[in-house]
Amino acid sequence: MDVVSDAISAARVGQPVSNRIRASGSWCTRIPSYDGLGFRVLLEGSCWLLPDDGGAPFVLTAGDVVLLPRGSGHVLADAPTDGPTAARATPFDRWLEQHALPVTHDRAPGGAPGPAVEMLCGKYHLDRGQAHPLLDEIPDIVHLPRRPGHHPELQAAIDLLGREAGASRCGGDVAVAALLDLLLVYMVRAWLTDSQADSHCLARWPAALGDPVVARALRFLHEAPEAPWSNEELASRTGVSRATLARRFTSLVGRAPMAYLTWWRMSRAAALLRDSTASLDTVARQVGYSSPYALSHAFTRTFGTTPGRYRARSAEGLSPTERSAPARTSAG
Repeated sequence: MDVVSDAISAARVGQPVSNRIRASGSWCTRIPSYDGLGFRVLLEGSCWLLPDDGGAPFVLTAGDVVLLPRGSGHVLADAPTDGPTAARATPFDRWLEQHALPVTHDRAPGGAPGPAVEMLCGKYHLDRGQAHPLLDEIPDIVHLPRRPGHHPELQAAIDLLGREAGASRCGGDVAVAALLDLLLVYMVRAWLTDSQADSHCLARWPAALGDPVVARALRFLHEAPEAPWSNEELASRTGVSRATLARRFTSLVGRAPMAYLTWWRMSRAAALLRDSTASLDTVARQVGYSSPYALSHAFTRTFGTTPGRYRARSAEGLSPTERSAPARTSAG
């Protein structure tokens, strides 16, 4: 596994929720903040997005994608909207009742005069307690506009989503779900690529994954977290001195190599406890601990609760220390 795949797999819970929406005429809707990673995909037409945090509004056109890693509240509207109009925006759940279409269904004309807008709005549920720092670094709103030759994999996924969402085809529901999985990977990859090309970007992880030494070390740790790693072994496998590896890794990742490995092992253990029925002995061996006791000691030191209690609380929809927000049925 690579870092991006692991970061997504460790934090993501369940399947994405999505709604296909078609509207025309004059409209304005508010999506409140929510617990999850959201996305907007413009399939047809254009609209405006107004962030709740006071950020500058921007226009979305066909093929554009917006990534909302923390479910930030915002307004969507057919045209630039002033403050008083945005304050009167129709709540998203009510607006959705009027404009939602089956996710896979033949396209239908808009009901009101004016240009039609069609989009997919959705979200991925995340376990914030297991969020990788890579995901934490993504800005609250990432706009990925469609540009010829730019992020071709992302644009290919959007094109396929548009075709599947705009027609009744055998297996369409399964195809859309699979494409949404790809969409998340491609959105995160696009952000990383753009950040690595931006000399003013202050995020650590785009630089860490762009550094050949640090990226190689991270890949070793993620491919085999259960291995008996040491600083000497990791430096040897990476092809640099121990001091060079420690300096570059700590500077870019924010943790020393063995501290990062311990943190990652605990994150993997938590994900296995949450998502599988594997025994504690099996989980311990998969993340590099010799016994359930050794894992339990390290896990309790990290999370303040035992693996058994963590698994039980996860099954009840709870994080290790607090109740998670209840899942919503709409994909705001």
